[in-house]
Amino acid sequence: MSGLIVHEWLSPAGGSENVFEAIARVFPDAERWCLWNEAGERFQPVHETLLAQTPLRGRKAVALPFMPTVWRHLPERDADWVLTSSHLFAHHARFAGPARDAPKVVYTHTPARYIWVPELDGRGDSLPARALSMALKPLDRKRAQEPVAIAANSRFIAERVADAWERKAEVIYPPVAVAGFGQEPELTAAEQDRLDALPESFILGFSRFVPYKRLDAAIAAGRASGLPVVLAGSGPDEERLRAIAEETYPGAVTFVHHPSTPLLTAILQRASALVFAPIEDFGIIPVEAMAAGTPVLANAVGGAVESVLDGVTGAHVHDWESPAELEAAVSKALGSSSDACRVRAADFGEDVFAREIERFVARHAC
Repeated sequence: MSGLIVHEWLSPAGGSENVFEAIARVFPDAERWCLWNEAGERFQPVHETLLAQTPLRGRKAVALPFMPTVWRHLPERDADWVLTSSHLFAHHARFAGPARDAPKVVYTHTPARYIWVPELDGRGDSLPARALSMALKPLDRKRAQEPVAIAANSRFIAERVADAWERKAEVIYPPVAVAGFGQEPELTAAEQDRLDALPESFILGFSRFVPYKRLDAAIAAGRASGLPVVLAGSGPDEERLRAIAEETYPGAVTFVHHPSTPLLTAILQRASALVFAPIEDFGIIPVEAMAAGTPVLANAVGGAVESVLDGVTGAHVHDWESPAELEAAVSKALGSSSDACRVRAADFGEDVFAREIERFVARHAC
């Protein structure tokens, strides 16, 4: 049976892009569509919408008001099913021709955060954005009634789907490439030198350096537990993070810029615990840490609580401002078994996702 796979826009890297790639591997004969493709050859062959031929290409914020209309005017196709990977409006997709009446199923990373939960996404917190969201909410909810079934990437997002779209969603966790994090990485001489310069044990914070990721919580956890801290990544929040480190935990915080995948793997394997403080839809990084045998301090709100088992593969933190709670959480995490972490991470492997998404489409659209 022939199918169509639809995604928002395609960037060179990203969690939703990894999901799209995994879906394409499961359904290699399905035709692929996106608003525009900025990922080069990674996802080819892939078709782009009319937006890709305009000056709005790649300009997400400016193009946003036009996306719902573009998704409703896709060209004529003949297909037995349509599967959309949506975190904005891809679930609005409608093709002309026979595919118009084909059953549509949706894998949602989240209903658009800056429309439905602007308090969790600064992009939706301005007055113009809030005005636009008020206009888009009824339309978005209406279009969300079209799919024959919806899958969410966590229970946390399934609850958001129920609140925003008034639909029930089953849960299919996103694929994580867990295997590589359990293997010994091959480091260059320079990477080995960078690894050797780090403490033998430390609290790790890893992500893009932006305020939303709450890397300052890793500094606080290190200070509360007396362990040194390593912050790996890069981004515009570095200056603020350095100031916090110097003021609250001087001499105990090391920054590792742009670690390669092998070096990151080695850092994850050496870390005593990873701190993951943001409220995320699911959270790939905690699973990668557990795959490396490293326990996780996870925010007690958000998708990460579904992968990190409190007292088994880490600890859930309710109050990141409490030194006493952080100290207790680090102690609990350090008591976790590396083997338990690896076993838990395997529950979110790429093979698990492939089976679940194939069954989802077969059950609802074929």
